[in-house]
Amino acid sequence: MSEHILIAGCGDLGQRAARRLLAQGHTVWGLRRHPPPHGAPGLRWIAGDVARPDTLAALPRTITQLVYAATPDERSEAAYRQAFVTGLDNTVAALAGSPLRRVLFISSSAVYGEHAGAWVDEHTTPAPPGFNGRVLLQAEQWLHAQPFQTIALRLAGLYGPGRLRLAERVRQGRAHAPRTPPHWSNRIHIDDAAAAVAHLLAVPEPQAIYVGADDTPLPLHTLYQHLADLLGAPPVPTGPAPAGVGSKRLRNARLRASGLALQWPDAREGYRALLAQEATARKQADGGAG
Repeated sequence: MSEHILIAGCGDLGQRAARRLLAQGHTVWGLRRHPPPHGAPGLRWIAGDVARPDTLAALPRTITQLVYAATPDERSEAAYRQAFVTGLDNTVAALAGSPLRRVLFISSSAVYGEHAGAWVDEHTTPAPPGFNGRVLLQAEQWLHAQPFQTIALRLAGLYGPGRLRLAERVRQGRAHAPRTPPHWSNRIHIDDAAAAVAHLLAVPEPQAIYVGADDTPLPLHTLYQHLADLLGAPPVPTGPAPAGVGSKRLRNARLRASGLALQWPDAREGYRALLAQEATARKQADGGAG
């Protein structure tokens, strides 16, 4: 069945999901304040701001599914509330009267707290340590009270093309991590996250919450040292864990059981491929400059 899908906050993740949805034969609109001049072929752009209801009047009245993937303007509680609480409410209200049946909300594993390296899944009680997780959890709870199918996809840390800030910190010698006890980290490649979005929109009877992570939680020092080895950088020194990010191992069993196949089940191999692509592109650029 062909769906009419709106991706609100259609950035990198949204456009990657849109390409998959378009290939499946769906009609897809992307909502952004400033649509780019070029995007996925076939993606229909709409200029609008989820924080300003007056700019949402042009949303199509045929939308059957909504992907809400907003990004706050800055890392502050006010900006998070505007993007995830006010903006979500405004967007759903603007679609009143449309045949909206399903909303997928891009959330974050930030809704969980400190678990001392224990396994965490959809049954784990959220205890967000920071305002970002608290606001996202509030938005999830509001959404689940609405009269249509709702899904919260709690994504782990995204990496992928153009998302190599962590590798750059390791390259520059600015990364450190504890070893005893280890601090567990979780990642998902952005292409696998986009695949999860498209997949969950098609699951006949979805669950309300899915953890979006790869198969391989890693101690932070293991991941950092792997990157250092790939980059030829010095050994990563011991240091404190990132503030406000609890140590936990995300279990993706529910997402896997729904039928999703991951291209990059281990971030070490994902980063290896990305850094190899980066090195090849750099050599080609240097050759062209010569």
